[in-house]
Amino acid sequence: MGPREVGRSLIPFQFRRVGLPEPKIAFHHPLRYHCVYVVAAASFPVLAAPVVFVSKFVKRLVFVVSLGIFSALGVGLILGQFGVIGVHASGEQDGAYKQMRVYAEVLQKIQNDYVTQPSLGDVTNGALHGLLDSLDSDSSYLTPAEFKIYQEHPGDATVGIVVSKRYGYGTAVSVLPGSPAAQQHIVDGDIIEAINGRTTRTISLAVMRIMLDGDPGSTVEVSIVRPNKPDPDKITLTREVIAPPPLTVQQFDKGTVLYLKPGELTADRVDQIAQQIKTAGQGKKIVLDLRDCFGYDLQQGIRLANFFIKQGTLATLSGQKYPTQTFTADPGKFLTDAPVAVLTNNGTFGAPELTAAAIEGLHRGEVVGAPTFGEASVQKTIDLPDGAAILLTVAKYQGPDGKIIQDNAVSPTVAVAQPNLEDQFQPTPNQGDQTLQKALDVLQGNNS
Repeated sequence: MGPREVGRSLIPFQFRRVGLPEPKIAFHHPLRYHCVYVVAAASFPVLAAPVVFVSKFVKRLVFVVSLGIFSALGVGLILGQFGVIGVHASGEQDGAYKQMRVYAEVLQKIQNDYVTQPSLGDVTNGALHGLLDSLDSDSSYLTPAEFKIYQEHPGDATVGIVVSKRYGYGTAVSVLPGSPAAQQHIVDGDIIEAINGRTTRTISLAVMRIMLDGDPGSTVEVSIVRPNKPDPDKITLTREVIAPPPLTVQQFDKGTVLYLKPGELTADRVDQIAQQIKTAGQGKKIVLDLRDCFGYDLQQGIRLANFFIKQGTLATLSGQKYPTQTFTADPGKFLTDAPVAVLTNNGTFGAPELTAAAIEGLHRGEVVGAPTFGEASVQKTIDLPDGAAILLTVAKYQGPDGKIIQDNAVSPTVAVAQPNLEDQFQPTPNQGDQTLQKALDVLQGNNS
């Protein structure tokens, strides 16, 4: 079906408190968030994409490879990056075939020596799920049944959690104000240990999002791991059709500062922001509050950055086989050269991260607050002959500084300590909001 743009994190301390198996961390992510760092995401649109068909023989080989450590080799086979029969292997390919022989022996041992006769279908599905999940949180293997539901995307209702997956478990990136999840005091960073009794450690991100969505009035049970509690809280949420958060517009410092909080970055919302900037005029300073702001159309983040940047490279998109795209500022879409401060936190997810990265990377303004989530990539949907599919990350965005947002997130130029999880329910502007106050100080030249 086609490229889909999506988006990062978690700290393992809390796992030991609740008896969950502690995940192995492959690298240290720059984000630090209380004792748990989590994610969340609402449902996302999927665009059309090229279709690639794969033979059953190659699919079996992928399964064998998936039993090993180097899962990327299996993806290479699925995509037909190299042949299997009658092809001379050298270098990395030769090493791949040697490893495949080892993994083939492992498969044979499982089939012959396991305590009971295993279901090879179940084993294959589990291996393929693990294969794709090991690459990144957005890459997924969908069984034929899962892919059918994924295509149909059942129901227009959700629970209001922007969800992602890091280090094995589902996490809440942000929670929509007034949503069923917010009403049950689910907050940014909560670990979603299970959905309807199924541990999220064995569920792909795409399936997690499907499970959270549904028909209005239907329910879903989530098990939430909270700080300082030994056992997960089991919470039943009733799905609702949730209106997008409105654009918040306020004036500060005797009308000299325009405050804009988009909540969600869509094409319509970016249009609304443009109108507010034009109405305010050239002389008004701007606070762009992108905290707990998400957006799955990553181009809108680039478009928003262009309002503040007249020239320069806003972002770059590239991948192993993906043609490199460079996004350059269009002077005709530039709106203001007034001072700007961008507010971010761990709930800044997707499109808003591109805006923050461009403004920071081109030194157009200060980024104030905490590191963003780290989500800016493109996925391709690849159909398999048996009705299954894989969602594979094929490209990632870089900011003007060359850093990959998916891997590094966007760090603020002016760091501000964030409130505890228990106190994080949507801070109200100018009421104990230290991040906002720091941004106002920065705009007034008082950055001490």
